[in-house]
Amino acid sequence: MLSRINFNSNPHIGVYCRANNKVAFVPPFLNEKEKKEIKRVLKVDVIEVTIGGSTIVGSLIAMNSNGAILADFIEKEELEKIKENFDGEIMIIDDKFNASGNNILANDYGAIVHPMMKDETLKKIEKILDVKATKATIAGLNTVGMAGVATNKGALCHPKLEEEEKKLIKEVLNVDIEIGTVNHGMPYVGAGIVANDYGAIASRNTTGIELGRIEEALNLG
Repeated sequence: MLSRINFNSNPHIGVYCRANNKVAFVPPFLNEKEKKEIKRVLKVDVIEVTIGGSTIVGSLIAMNSNGAILADFIEKEELEKIKENFDGEIMIIDDKFNASGNNILANDYGAIVHPMMKDETLKKIEKILDVKATKATIAGLNTVGMAGVATNKGALCHPKLEEEEKKLIKEVLNVDIEIGTVNHGMPYVGAGIVANDYGAIASRNTTGIELGRIEEALNLG
């Protein structure tokens, strides 16, 4: 299933929302219609949270079915709410590159992480997500979570993805990799798409051709 919505007219929905196959974490400013659409398309519970008071929860949470990696400035009450609504392991990242959603691209088979993260952080990510994690770039970019979007059925990456990067990412995530854009030509597809195995949501700015590529890449047909 594929849908187009904006969050209060903002097209960068991947910055504000993070989902796996059971739950979507969203900021408090979404209206009921938007939350209902996320629930319908992704078949998940929709939970309002902030991280350190920030609404950019998609940039600050990385997760798969097994675990979640949270930015280290999360407040106690916020962490408790996530724990109450998340069925899996939770890790508070201890790294300079602490915007987990920006810096980790993961599914249930593997994880690609910012190449400058500490080796110690990498090992902890592997344990919490229960996958092999590998340092890599997408189109030469370190912020792999914004340059790509991945589920257990496929992945879509920045259109300047290099062949060697594609080969590595396919091997780690164990899915086919396609390239594309969102929001009428924006290459940072992770910032503009929220997806899981059941569906995907892009902004209203996304063209029909882009939607077709998203549907194909994530095997939503």
